[in-house]
Amino acid sequence: MNQQNLTVLTEFILMGITDLPELQAPFFGLFLIIYTVSVVGNLGVIILTKMDSRLQTPMYFFLRHLAFIDLGYSTAVGPKMLVNFVANQNTIPYNWCATQLAFFLLFIISEFFILSAMAYDRYVAICNPLLYTIVISQRVCWVLVVIPYVYSAFLSVIITKKIFMSSFCGHNVIRHFYCDSLPLLTLLCSSSHDIELIILIFSAFNLVSSLLVVLVSYILILMAILRMNSAEGRHKTFSTCGSHLTVVLVLYTTLFFMYLQPQTNHSFDTDKIVSVFYTLIIPMLNPIIYSLRNKEVKGALHRIWKNWHALPM
Repeated sequence: MNQQNLTVLTEFILMGITDLPELQAPFFGLFLIIYTVSVVGNLGVIILTKMDSRLQTPMYFFLRHLAFIDLGYSTAVGPKMLVNFVANQNTIPYNWCATQLAFFLLFIISEFFILSAMAYDRYVAICNPLLYTIVISQRVCWVLVVIPYVYSAFLSVIITKKIFMSSFCGHNVIRHFYCDSLPLLTLLCSSSHDIELIILIFSAFNLVSSLLVVLVSYILILMAILRMNSAEGRHKTFSTCGSHLTVVLVLYTTLFFMYLQPQTNHSFDTDKIVSVFYTLIIPMLNPIIYSLRNKEVKGALHRIWKNWHALPM
């Protein structure tokens, strides 16, 4: 091994979204607003679904965990990205980079399976309403969220450890605005084929398996809706799935484009745009989608607002 391969890195330099000085301030303002809305929205969903007695159902239990996950992976990326807009040099310590990657993978993988659990919950509620409270019990709800968290943590540790225990060539410039696995692979001296294969296989498995649960659930839901005689009943039933279906379509379309292609075909400039969308835009949109399209959430917001104004000043 030559001397270059023995270089011990202590930090990485993130290239960021753009290197144009005139765009730094506008982008900082834009993404600060996006991240703030995301934090407020997701914290609001978490607090609302915890406090309101009418939202203590499995559907909102899963929604609360979805909001927690969205808050988690946007926070793993957002604050550091905002700091880099105003910093002279976009550096991130070696250990912080590994930590950022680990937490990002943990939350983004968990999101797939929480969305699958939400689709299954809607299937049981619509297709087997009499058995709903038995099938989707509190214990089952916890199993459906704990298993994804454990699996995601396991996979996150494996990928992060594989990358950061490999040999870096001394090049420390990451062509991204956060520490993601694919840009890091380009900095390795040792062969990245095994790690790339692991990422590709597990990315395909996570995306396809979770999406399969969603598709099967919604096919069965659609069949049940089409059997209904009342047009009003069909509309009301499908409206309970509209928010979830919108979130699923946006997230899966973005991630299929991002990860299910060979490393050699990646354009990092394109990946940056896509990454901004699913690391910051989607976590901001999810609470908005669920709030605007959900009468129960809007009702809970109205009750809290009314009770707050009723308090003596």
